[in-house]
Amino acid sequence: MISGNIFLIGPMGAGKSTVGKQLAKALGRDFYDSDKEIEERTGVSISWIFEMEGEAGFRVREQKVIDELTEKKNIILATGGGVVLSEENRRVLRSRGHVVYLAASIEQLSRRTSKDKSRPLLQTDDPKKQIEELLAMRAPLYKDVADIELRTGEQSITHVVADLIKELENLGQ
Repeated sequence: MISGNIFLIGPMGAGKSTVGKQLAKALGRDFYDSDKEIEERTGVSISWIFEMEGEAGFRVREQKVIDELTEKKNIILATGGGVVLSEENRRVLRSRGHVVYLAASIEQLSRRTSKDKSRPLLQTDDPKKQIEELLAMRAPLYKDVADIELRTGEQSITHVVADLIKELENLGQ
């Protein structure tokens, strides 16, 4: 039996939203995506927030949403890739549920995000290099806060979710 909240962290393109939706369906839980919540509450895209308020402005909004969503019970939450940059977010995630770090190779992340224009931090001449730099900075934070680390390589979403459910069941023992 898996109890408590499950928070998915990891870089953009690791599959947090996709895995989160399927995991929520499998466990009969509500699913939330912190970036989607921010967009719904503000009525504008994450890209627009970055453009108008900068990354710092976005992070203030993100922290508020993370604090509110993690107060809910028995949810699955997919977070933005930079959520771990805030010490407060790390503390809240760690203390209010099970944290799952979805990891993938730089090649996989680059391939999965290559056509997505809605990712402000990747609107650069060399998105793959940007992913490498972001991962170098964030990976230690992901690992520090995570209860479980799971690679989302080439296997199907169904396989990833099944593996994750096994890992979560093992946490409860």
